[in-house]
Amino acid sequence: MKFLLMTLIATSPDPATGRVPSPSERLREVVDNAVLAEQLGYDGFAVGERHERPFLSSAPPVVLSHIAARTESIALFTAVTTLSLLDPVRAFEDYSTLDNLSGGRLQLMVGKGNGAAQAQLFHVTEADQWDRNREGYELFRALWESEKVNWSGHFRPPLTDAEALPRPLQKRITIWHGSATSRESVELAALHGDPVFSANVTNPIEPYAELIDHYRERWEFHGHDPADARVGAGTAGYYAARISQDAKNTYRPVFERNIARAKEFGLTPVFHSLEDAIERSSLLLGSPQEIIDKVLRYNERFGHEVIHLHADADGLPAGAHRDSLELFQSEIAPVLRREIPSRPLLTDRDATDVVVVDPTATTARIDRSARAEVLV
Repeated sequence: MKFLLMTLIATSPDPATGRVPSPSERLREVVDNAVLAEQLGYDGFAVGERHERPFLSSAPPVVLSHIAARTESIALFTAVTTLSLLDPVRAFEDYSTLDNLSGGRLQLMVGKGNGAAQAQLFHVTEADQWDRNREGYELFRALWESEKVNWSGHFRPPLTDAEALPRPLQKRITIWHGSATSRESVELAALHGDPVFSANVTNPIEPYAELIDHYRERWEFHGHDPADARVGAGTAGYYAARISQDAKNTYRPVFERNIARAKEFGLTPVFHSLEDAIERSSLLLGSPQEIIDKVLRYNERFGHEVIHLHADADGLPAGAHRDSLELFQSEIAPVLRREIPSRPLLTDRDATDVVVVDPTATTARIDRSARAEVLV
C-alpha cells in the first residue's frame, strides 16, 4: 500500500490561543509539512483546490512548485484539480511546467469540484459542471500526449494545430478521477483506463464501495484487464497513539469542534459521536493495531492500494500530530505495505534506467534511482 498526506489548506483559529495564522504562515506550514512527509517516508503529498473560505488552496500548482523545490523524491498530487473551472490549455501549461520542475513527480486527481463560490467566481453551475469536467479532461489529456492538437468543444474556442509549451517530462501522466458518489467521474475514468480515488470521508462505507464496484464493472465493459484497475481512498481523519484510550481522549476535542463547525454551516453530522465515527466512518483512530485492522477491513471491500491521511494537525495539541505521523510510519505502514500489494506511484520515473559512465572504470553501471540519462 502507498500513503499520501493531503491538505485543503484550511485556516482556523488555534484552539489554545484563538489566533488565526496569516496566509503566509499557513502556506509555509503546508510546505514544511510536505518536507516532513518526505523525511518520514510517505509516498506522496497532495494539495487540494478550493476557492472559498476557509481554504487557501486556490493555486495548487504554485504551492506544489514550492514543495518540489524543497523535496527530492516524494510524489506530488493535486486533490483535486477542478477542471470544470479551468481553461485546459492554461492548466496544461501550469502542470507541464511543474512536471518538468519536479523531475516528473506530478500526478493529478481531477474532478468537478464543489462549493458555492464556483458559480460566483467562474460561472460554473450544477447544470454544466460535469460536461465541463469531461471536456476539460479530454482536451488536457490530448495536449499532454500530442505536440499538435486540433480540437473543438462547447466551453472554449477551438484549436487548430495548437502547440502548448513546455512539453511535459512524463509522456503519459497518471490522472486519478476523484469522486464521492458520482458515477460520471468513475465512468470517465473507466472509459480512459484511469484510476479512481474515492473521497470516502463523509458517509459510511457502503455508497463509496458501491461506486468502486461500478467502476470495476465499467472498466471491464470498456475492455480493460480487471487486474489493471486501480483504486485509492481517503480517510475522515487520523490519529494514533500506543494506547487506544489515549488516542480517543486526545482526538475527542478535535471531533467535537468539527461537529460544531459543521452545524455552523448548516450541515447535519452523519456520525453522532466519536465512537460512532470510529465504528462507521473512515476515521482512523486508536492504537496501531486497531488502525491496521480497520484499513485491512476497508481494503476487503474497496480493494484499494493508496490512502491519504490528513497532513494538517487540525487542532491537535502541539507535537501530537507529528508524533502520530511518525508512529504511522514506524508501526502501521510497514504492516500495510506487506499485506496490501501496490504498484509504484511514479511508474515512468521508477522504470527509467540510467546509464552512468565513469571514464576511470571498465564497465558502465545502471542507476535506477536517477531520472535522466547522465554521462559522467
